[in-house]
Amino acid sequence: MTNFYITTPIYYVNGDPHLGTAYAEINADAFARWHRLLGDQVLFVTGTDEYGLKIAQAAAENGVTPQEWVDRTSERFRRAWGKLDISFDDFIRTTEPRHARTVQEFLSEIHRRGYIYKDLYVGLYCVSCEAYYQESELVNGRDCPVHGRPVTEMSEENYFFALSKFNDRLIELYESNPGAIIPETRLHEVLGFLRQGLTDVSITRSSIDWGVRVPWDEGHVFYVWYDALINYLTAVGYGTSQGTFDRWWPSVHHLLGKDILRFHAVWWPAMCMAAGIDPPAQFLVTGWMLVNGEKMSKSLGNQIDPLAVASELSPDALRYYLLRANGFGLDGDVSMESLYRVYNADLANDLGNLLSRVVALSMQKGGGVAPAVPEIGGDVLGAGPLVEAAVSAWNAFKPNDAIEHAMAIVRAGNALLERVEPWRRPALDPESLDALGRVREGLRLAAAILSPAIPRASAEILSRLGFGARGELRWTPEPGGAALEKGAPLFPRVVK
Repeated sequence: MTNFYITTPIYYVNGDPHLGTAYAEINADAFARWHRLLGDQVLFVTGTDEYGLKIAQAAAENGVTPQEWVDRTSERFRRAWGKLDISFDDFIRTTEPRHARTVQEFLSEIHRRGYIYKDLYVGLYCVSCEAYYQESELVNGRDCPVHGRPVTEMSEENYFFALSKFNDRLIELYESNPGAIIPETRLHEVLGFLRQGLTDVSITRSSIDWGVRVPWDEGHVFYVWYDALINYLTAVGYGTSQGTFDRWWPSVHHLLGKDILRFHAVWWPAMCMAAGIDPPAQFLVTGWMLVNGEKMSKSLGNQIDPLAVASELSPDALRYYLLRANGFGLDGDVSMESLYRVYNADLANDLGNLLSRVVALSMQKGGGVAPAVPEIGGDVLGAGPLVEAAVSAWNAFKPNDAIEHAMAIVRAGNALLERVEPWRRPALDPESLDALGRVREGLRLAAAILSPAIPRASAEILSRLGFGARGELRWTPEPGGAALEKGAPLFPRVVK
């Protein structure tokens, strides 16, 4: 048994949960569920980012205090993740007292070690990003590269983090451990940025008061990114529980979008080094969900509402599609049309129909009970190597490959029934029972592999086939005889 600690970004509460945030949550949830299936001890952490200038402005516009505003807006994310069956173990809110304690302890340690100093900062600032940019990074020399809006020149006396002192150590970290950033293209992106040289960064603000106070200078609050990143330590007891911290850190897997890679893979490990702790072990970087090659946005009117899809079809349908549609880490086109197509082909036709056929035929031809699972024998389903390949894929953070291997077992089961044709044979025909027993076990294995993606449906498959909660990831003979459940179609076909 090993420990598996996985995090998502904490989401800025001024926005609503959308397909991009749902995609990150679903991937992290699937990886957490997979490691629970393996018997690992899992800590899955998500949450909301609740400080910063935008929050204070939005609260004022709505006639409430910032705390009232974030209490209201943070809850939207909790409700959304509940509707998508996200099985997080901890939900960090950056306005919680426990988080403020961790932030102050962590950054005070960096300050004590001499890596934080006071100076005047003048820079080009995007309020939407809560980030400064170099002029060379801007579009047309004036617009934020993420939001496309003009930046603002700001000047104030702030505390700085001596990021430049960690340039060589970060390069050495990633050159010696290329698996620290997945996919490899993002590793090269980070190394390219580091080789240009780092400059020190401002980490506090004196012009706003909605933030965690700087303990050695009450006139300043910590800038939102440097507060938010520390949530990963809040969850594991930094500064409050050394035993908990030692158990989980630094073997953490940070799942994040490529647009916040620099903050995570450059700023964050440097901060850890400055505080005298090891940097995080791994960054899992997702791509963007695109529609016709363009990033989803309200202004383009091309958004897909994840909660609407979950309500119309099921949470499993959305989860399966997002994990199946593209390789992890890649940008990929998504659309409602392709979602319906994948749903009907994979879930309704292949998986759902095979389950219905096996249950119905077992009841008709097998004495009304579950057929025995024979020894694997010639492995006519190819289950042995397909399960091994699926296990390797999940372990390598390749959910679409794992799903494909599971669906290959399902397709092989359908092909075996078409070849044997038990519906044409008499009841209790030995060859029919052998085929039905093999397909029944193949479905169990497919359901186990697919359980991180479609947890509700996978549990239902096991129940209908008389397996209970068995989750062995290997072919397992058994005598049969369990009661079967017919039930309604698992994935009703959608006609649009």
